[in-house]
Amino acid sequence: MRIFAPLAFLPGGWAPDVAFEVAPDGLLLEVRPGAPAGEAEILDGPVVPGMPNLHSHAFQRAMAGSAERRGASGDDFWTWREAMYALAAQLDPATLFVLARDVYRAMLSAGYTAVAEFHYLHRDPGGAWYADKAAMSRALIAAAKEAGIAICLLPALYAHADADGSPLRAQQRRFATGVDDVLEIAQTLRTAYAHDPDVVVGVCAHSLRAVTPDELRALIDGSPRDVPVHLHAAEQLREVEGVRAALGARPVAWLLAEHAVDARWCLVHATHLDDGERDALARSGAIAGLCPTTEANLGDGLFSLGPYLAAGGALGIGSDSNISVAPVEELRWLEYGQRLVARRRVVAATGPGASAGETLYARAARGGAQACGVRAGELVPGARADLIVLDERAAPLAGAPPGELLDRYVFASDRAAPRHVMVRGRWRVRDGCVAR
Repeated sequence: MRIFAPLAFLPGGWAPDVAFEVAPDGLLLEVRPGAPAGEAEILDGPVVPGMPNLHSHAFQRAMAGSAERRGASGDDFWTWREAMYALAAQLDPATLFVLARDVYRAMLSAGYTAVAEFHYLHRDPGGAWYADKAAMSRALIAAAKEAGIAICLLPALYAHADADGSPLRAQQRRFATGVDDVLEIAQTLRTAYAHDPDVVVGVCAHSLRAVTPDELRALIDGSPRDVPVHLHAAEQLREVEGVRAALGARPVAWLLAEHAVDARWCLVHATHLDDGERDALARSGAIAGLCPTTEANLGDGLFSLGPYLAAGGALGIGSDSNISVAPVEELRWLEYGQRLVARRRVVAATGPGASAGETLYARAARGGAQACGVRAGELVPGARADLIVLDERAAPLAGAPPGELLDRYVFASDRAAPRHVMVRGRWRVRDGCVAR
């Protein structure tokens, strides 16, 4: 298949008249700027890479906007968890499939082309295993397949209620897993989807609150060396203090000291880092998984973006609780939060004349692909043909010069949604409508 874009955002920036040759397996064979259209399908808008979503709890979309009333003693992340537990108690594989399918379709419509599902809802509502331990995981993968989005499924190790090794609470019984459970589920799924390029199976530990050092080591040592490894890290100050009391170090400092944290790791949130942790994480090659709309909704705090980027750190974005499923919302609020703290503008752009929109979009697309374990995030030969076509008919993109397109898309669009979305060479959204 050959497609032709009058304008495309390539690793070197915007390029005119770009011909894409897409192989039958959905990979890009050729990306050629300055080419004639020839017999290609001519696209009706500027083309940019699709955005991978590196962190999702799909089921939480069902409570979006429903936990916004102040409790008698105030409200914070920890009280929000009680509402989340109540929702989790109601779900089975069939209802999870429907919820996830619909949220994945919404992600596609907004421009996400892959999703890393951080999955800890494994057991039945009574806390017993389903006959198939992977039943809930299979529901999520089936939902992604029906929606048409690529998925990185991350079964979670969740063994303790806090960093002191205390037992899980009654509300957490559906989440309970041991190392052997997670490794068994992951291997079952890898075998089942071994030949499916739209399914990656990694592993995750919920957080250092939920696993012991020995359990985390066993999970890493028991997993293939080439699969993604994710965990929540330093999201809340209470977590930082609890881990420091139990392990003698802050969460990210402890991880970097005890494990070979590298490019296959994604530390989700990493909100509360000291300067040494921040710079060491940047040097590691791991991804900081940033979820600004959820972090704002839960009152987590703000990641130290400017210094992290200056240190060469890699990042990606995720929809997390799915209070929002729009990539531009995450990118916009990632930058705006920094501006409010720094009281200056254009924080993410690291050099004179650099664009905040282009910088954020390009870095998040590359980092998200790395965290999802897929070769995507850039329009280059050998990568997946995961791309979106921007809608030039929509204000304020109409008439925008190339150098302003991504800035306008990220910062100035009231309803920023692509016109078309392609996932591994197949059109999944055409004229804003998800293929069914």
